[in-house]
Amino acid sequence: MDNHEETTTTSVPMPAKVNPAAKKALLILSCILLSIGNCGGPLIMRLYFIHGGNRVWLSSFLETAGWPFILVVLIILYFHRRAAGKDGDNKHTSLIYMRPRLFFAVAFIGVLTGLDDYLYAYGVARLPISTSALILAPHLAFVAVFAYLLVKQKFTPYSINAVVLLTVGAAVLALHTSSDRPEGESKKEYAMGFVMTVAAALLYGFVLPLIELTYNKAKQEITYTLVVEIQIVMCLFATLFCSVGMIANNDFEVIPREAASFELGPTKYYTILCLSALIWQCFFLGVIGVIFCASSLLSGIIIAALLPVTEILAVVFYKEKFQAEKGVALVLSLWGFASYFYGEYKLIKRSSDDQKASQEQMEMSQPNYP
Repeated sequence: MDNHEETTTTSVPMPAKVNPAAKKALLILSCILLSIGNCGGPLIMRLYFIHGGNRVWLSSFLETAGWPFILVVLIILYFHRRAAGKDGDNKHTSLIYMRPRLFFAVAFIGVLTGLDDYLYAYGVARLPISTSALILAPHLAFVAVFAYLLVKQKFTPYSINAVVLLTVGAAVLALHTSSDRPEGESKKEYAMGFVMTVAAALLYGFVLPLIELTYNKAKQEITYTLVVEIQIVMCLFATLFCSVGMIANNDFEVIPREAASFELGPTKYYTILCLSALIWQCFFLGVIGVIFCASSLLSGIIIAALLPVTEILAVVFYKEKFQAEKGVALVLSLWGFASYFYGEYKLIKRSSDDQKASQEQMEMSQPNYP
């Protein structure tokens, strides 16, 4: 999985000789991690706010604070390379692959991620999960636009249709922003939550293609070990960014008092914080894994496609209201996803047919010797 050979791909660099089964397994694992984090992260974060938590900077901090868990993955990969080196493939096993140029680029992305964490946490603190999930639906549109600008991702009529439908779905929600406002929350706070959630979707729609662009411009081979290092550095700087906000807001001092007054008790309070950090780390590890194996656009598609699951879980576990406008927005979102997937299917089929026709033409052009 980590053999160091020249990369020839133009979208997301992959080692030249990779076991297809290993690549497929890694993609499936990344999709599973992404699904767990994308559905579980918002639910566990909302649980904190529902039962008496109100520290937005703390919640944003927890989205990336679990990065030390990934050190375990990095250690496993290191010993895997050491074992492979005994066969003569890699006598000098490098402990760190990341070069300074890539480090500074990833650090910048980490700061952007920290800002996005705050915007998202603010939205979750003010909005029901079923609402915030639908507002995040245009995230796929933002990913598509920035993927086109940064990594030259091609648009099709189907992807354009998906972008329009997802945007209209969010607009439908905006027309009735106060219909599911939580008790005790002002219209201004609710509106700010709406705006912050849209801003979070926009910013993360920029971050995903930016990660892919960083892979392409790294001027070094991108192996999965390096991808894990990128994840650690990115989360480290995002956590540092949120730590500054926590210090300015005195969150570190307030945590013990908030735990004592938490409705579910101090033990469950700290359990929720730890689970939040772990689940969000699954999300980020899944995201970079999907980008590594496929593309930033596929990562955005998976995030968007999990919208109905998050919707259902929020309604089931938190008894959230599901008004008519949410139903309309959900239908438009699903329509957009279906349009995009159908377009991708046609592209893949056309590419396969063209490749087959080209191969047949080459075989026919070769002379037949007796």
